[in-house]
Amino acid sequence: MPASELGLREPFVAMGALPAKRGIIPSDPFERITNAFFGRMAVRVDFLCEMGDLIPGQSGEALSRDFFGFVPPHFHSKPSARRLPFIISRYPRTVATIGRRIVQLRISTDLWWRRETSRAADLDLASAQQMAAGARDRFFTTLAAQAVISATVIQPVQEQFSNLCAATGADPAVLLRGSPHEESSVLDDLWATSRGSLDVEEFVRRHGYHGPGEGELETRVWREDLAAVHGLVRRYQAKPDTASPRAHAAEHRHHRQQAERRLMSALGPASRLRAHIILRLARHWIPLRGTGKVAYLQSLDVLRAAARRIGSLLFSAGRLAATEDVFYLTIDELTGAIATDSTVDLRSVVASRREIRSQYQSLAVPRVWTGQPEPESVGEPTAMRGMLSGIGACTGVVEGRAVVVTDPLDTDITDGDVLVAHTTDPSWVSLMFLSSALVVDIGGMMSHAAVVARELGIPCVMNTGTGTTTLRTGDRIRVDGTAGTIEVISRDLHPSHTNERTSL
Repeated sequence: MPASELGLREPFVAMGALPAKRGIIPSDPFERITNAFFGRMAVRVDFLCEMGDLIPGQSGEALSRDFFGFVPPHFHSKPSARRLPFIISRYPRTVATIGRRIVQLRISTDLWWRRETSRAADLDLASAQQMAAGARDRFFTTLAAQAVISATVIQPVQEQFSNLCAATGADPAVLLRGSPHEESSVLDDLWATSRGSLDVEEFVRRHGYHGPGEGELETRVWREDLAAVHGLVRRYQAKPDTASPRAHAAEHRHHRQQAERRLMSALGPASRLRAHIILRLARHWIPLRGTGKVAYLQSLDVLRAAARRIGSLLFSAGRLAATEDVFYLTIDELTGAIATDSTVDLRSVVASRREIRSQYQSLAVPRVWTGQPEPESVGEPTAMRGMLSGIGACTGVVEGRAVVVTDPLDTDITDGDVLVAHTTDPSWVSLMFLSSALVVDIGGMMSHAAVVARELGIPCVMNTGTGTTTLRTGDRIRVDGTAGTIEVISRDLHPSHTNERTSL
C-alpha cells in the first residue's frame, strides 16, 4: 500500500493544501490515509473531505460524493483559508504542468511497457528482480501523477460542470458525449479487429495490459490470454456494421451539439461565456483521467510480467510449488535477498498466507465504517424487496434482463442485457458496449463505469451497495438512471448465477 498512501498525499502537497512534511508515510498507522483490513484496502474518506475543504472552489462533500458516491455520516463541509497562501504559490504551477506531464508519462510508459513485457520471459533472476523494482518505481510515479490531475483539476472541473447542469437543467451525460478517450480507442480497435482491418496481434500490442481484474497482479491480462481476445472479437463480429462505436460517437456528437445550442440560447451573454468555458474545460480535462490510468496500469503489467518470470525461476529451482505462488510474496521479497536466499522456506511462507487469504475470503466487511470494521461471515444472497437505489450517473430508463458479472471474460451477455457489477475497470468496456444499462455496487459520478456510461449514452446507477448480491442473472429489471433506482419487474425462478464473489 505505500504507492496508494503516497499517491493520495501527493496531490494535496502539490496544490499546497498539505505541508510537505506530511507527504511521507506516517509511522503511526492511525495517521495514515490507507490501511488494510481483513485483506481489503480501505481509505479514510474523512481525511480527503478535510483536504477538499481547504481548496478554493472545492468542498469536502463534493470530492467525496464524486469519487466515492457518498459523504461520511456527520461530516459537514467547513471551508477554511488557513492554507491559502501556500495554495496560491503552488496550485497554479501544478495546474499549468500536470496535463502535459500526464500525456508525456502516457507516451513514455507505453514505449517502456512494450519493450519490457516483450523481454521478460528470457530474463535471469537478477534481471527480473531489477525489472520488478523499476516497475514498482514507475507505478509510484504514474499513480501519483494520476492522483494529482484527478484532485487538482478534474474533480474541480467536474464540480463546476455539475453545478452548471444543475442550475440550468441540462443533462450532463449528453453534454459530455462524443469526446475521444482511452476507452473509446479500445472499442474502436476491437471493432476494427472484428471487421478484419486490424489483426489480433496488433490489438494486443496496443491494449494487452487490459484484462479482468487488471489492477490485481495475479490475473491474466489480454497479452497473456489471446483466447479471451478472440472471444471478444467473435461477439463483435455478430453485431451489424451500423452498430460500430464510431457510428454511436457521431450520433452522440450530434445530440451534444443540439443540447449545447439549447443551453446557450437560454443563457445571457455573461452566463453564456462562463458556460462555454466550463464545457471546454470539462471536455478537455475529464478524459485525461483515463490517460493517466493507462500509464499506471501498464506499470503494473510490467511488474506482473517480472513477477511471473521470478515465479517461474523459483518454481524451476524447487522453491515454489507453482509459478503463480509468487503472488503471495511482497514486492520487497520479490526484489530483495529472500528470493535469492535458498535457506528461506518460501513454500511455508506461501502456505501460511494462502490460509490467511482463505479466511479473509470467508468474511464480508461493511463498505463504510468508523473505527474498526466488524467482519461478518459471507452468507447467501438476500432476495431483493422493493426498490434498489443508488446514484443516477447517466439518465434514461431501460428494461432488460439482469446479468450479474464477476468475470467479464466468462459472461454470456447479449444486446439489451443490463450489466450488474461490483465494480469495473477498462477491461469491462467491451461488455458495456453490448449492454443496455449499467448497475454498479460502488462508486460515484467520477467512477469508471459512470464515465463510460455517459460516453456510451446508456443509463447507469452507481453505488447501489448490494446490486450484485440482491439481483440475480435472469431477473427482469427496470433501471432508471435519472432517478437512480432499480426495480425488479419479475424474478428468475431458476437463476443460473449464484452471485458469489471469491476475489479479494
